[in-house]
Amino acid sequence: MNQKYIFKTKQILLTVIIAAAGLSGCKKFLDVNENPNNPDSAAPNLLLPASQAAIGQVVGNAFQVYGNIWGQYWTQNPTSSQYRTIDQYNPAATAFDRPWLTLYRNALINADLITKATGPSLEYTKGIAYLMKAYAFQITTDAFGDVPVNEALQGNAFPAPKYDPQAAVYDSIFNYIDKGMALVSVASSASPGAQDIVFQGNMTNWKAFANTLKLKAYLRLAYVDAAKAEAGIKALYATNPAFLTVDASIKYLSTGGNENPLHNEMIGLSRTQNIVASSTAVGAFDANNDPRVAKFYDLLPTSVENKTERSIPQGTYNSNTGKSVSPPSPLVGGRASNSASATAPVKFISAAESYFLQAEAVARGWTNGAGVVATLYAQGIQASFTATGAGDAATYIATAPAGAAALVGNTEAQIKAIITQKYFAMCGFQGFEAWTEWRRTGYPTFFVQSAASNIGAGRMPLRMAYPSTEATSNANFPGSVPVYTPVWWDKKHQ
Repeated sequence: MNQKYIFKTKQILLTVIIAAAGLSGCKKFLDVNENPNNPDSAAPNLLLPASQAAIGQVVGNAFQVYGNIWGQYWTQNPTSSQYRTIDQYNPAATAFDRPWLTLYRNALINADLITKATGPSLEYTKGIAYLMKAYAFQITTDAFGDVPVNEALQGNAFPAPKYDPQAAVYDSIFNYIDKGMALVSVASSASPGAQDIVFQGNMTNWKAFANTLKLKAYLRLAYVDAAKAEAGIKALYATNPAFLTVDASIKYLSTGGNENPLHNEMIGLSRTQNIVASSTAVGAFDANNDPRVAKFYDLLPTSVENKTERSIPQGTYNSNTGKSVSPPSPLVGGRASNSASATAPVKFISAAESYFLQAEAVARGWTNGAGVVATLYAQGIQASFTATGAGDAATYIATAPAGAAALVGNTEAQIKAIITQKYFAMCGFQGFEAWTEWRRTGYPTFFVQSAASNIGAGRMPLRMAYPSTEATSNANFPGSVPVYTPVWWDKKHQ
């Protein structure tokens, strides 16, 4: 089904969500006076794209900006100021109000309403909704730590939902994945078709998504509960699972308020380019002679006379005042003045990520003998090269430090190589996931503290702050937690 048709038929539901600004506060967003405990009911086929689009709004804008800056792909533009507090590791709690509300009021409530719907031939739509609940709760808990799950989304029964420990949240995530997989695997049901704006009703892809999401969720526990992670992954591999070989993503249009969320944010700020290339990532790309650097960034020629730079060190906007620095490319939605930026996809899970997840599971010996680390590692790199238009990755793969030699050594050495290459593949598109994987594994090892940091020497951002709306409206709010406090599964920074 044509993507244009998908969005045109869902104009009313999607425009408000996708066109909304995620960080700036410059555009009308959700009416905060709406009662989230009494959501309007609607047909499941109308709620599904609204839920998916809400996740895309968060992943593609708020979490994208924080992830790419804290993952040191991007830094604050010296000629503007919007994201300085992010580079300072000191964002206000109010900065997280909108992503939190978008996840709970739109993504999760709509998905939950679908799972409770009654009627014939709804299995596929309800299965996708369960998978969207699992995905949305995972990014929420990975961002904030303990979050409401068991008492969430239940209307007036729990107007102040209690926060569940992150370990319990992950149990719910696995439960939702299992429920979703069971439903998308039934022999026959009505296809959601165009209402599914991720895979257009392709259940083969949704089954692969469920397997890949489960693998990712179990690997998240690798350092905090290795026994549970190993058992879960071995049980998954016992089902002879198929994993994603294509991106799970939302594609956008260049008109009608249906543009890429990050692009839409910058257009709303009069085309101000607030983000530029960080030397942390660009220097690493350059050291590897990696051709993807020219795909992820609009590289400018280095010229002291013209005050143009490829990149600047993380957080050095005050010492580089007036310099023109390379912005992220339109490929990732990061160039406000380029119309191609409007149609950049938001990736929930990429094909490259899928291969790297499998490579790590094999390296850990948790796949019942299935898979070859070097093969999956190379497939992950090639998938990234293909997605960016960088061509054949054979030369890059054969060259140290990206080549097979990087996989020599013990399990942890192999994981370091896998996660480092995953980091390069996620540039721009999956900043939140790259930052999250760094928190989980400690890789890559070349991160530096932002020069603008004001949270103390040696400290790094390890979580997002709870939103101010929770502090003021939820009687069971557990209290503020500093951004340098690790979440439950982050054992590398404790």
